[in-house]
Amino acid sequence: MNIFPAQTDSEIARCFAVMAQLRPHLVAPEFVRQVRRLQGQGFHLAALEDDGVVRAVAGYRFQEKLLSGQNLYVDDLVTDSTHRSRGHGRRLLAWLVTEARAHGCVQLELDSGVQRFDAHRFYFRERMHVSAYHFVQPLTL
Repeated sequence: MNIFPAQTDSEIARCFAVMAQLRPHLVAPEFVRQVRRLQGQGFHLAALEDDGVVRAVAGYRFQEKLLSGQNLYVDDLVTDSTHRSRGHGRRLLAWLVTEARAHGCVQLELDSGVQRFDAHRFYFRERMHVSAYHFVQPLTL
């Protein structure tokens, strides 16, 4: 297994099939351009590759908050649904923790949709805890 930051257009494009399992609204022809735009805002994309195939991906950013100080915020964390329970998610999460520590972060944060029960079980197994509710108010233009 190999974990690497997806930086080239080709590496980013290879992440699409797995990312789309978590974010089905994404469109393949626009994915690389969208990730490039997000990278301009501090977004990073990492991929876990097994046997030459991307099996898990994470989108993340470094940020500082008055509440929690310097942290690594995980926007997206997903393992290919056909390859779950093989340690890919655990390895990628451990890699993210190492990245966070290397950048002086005091914690790793993520939000998870309330309907993602399997993901919640995984996060609890990884010693994460629920620290807040995340509220949303849709805005119409």
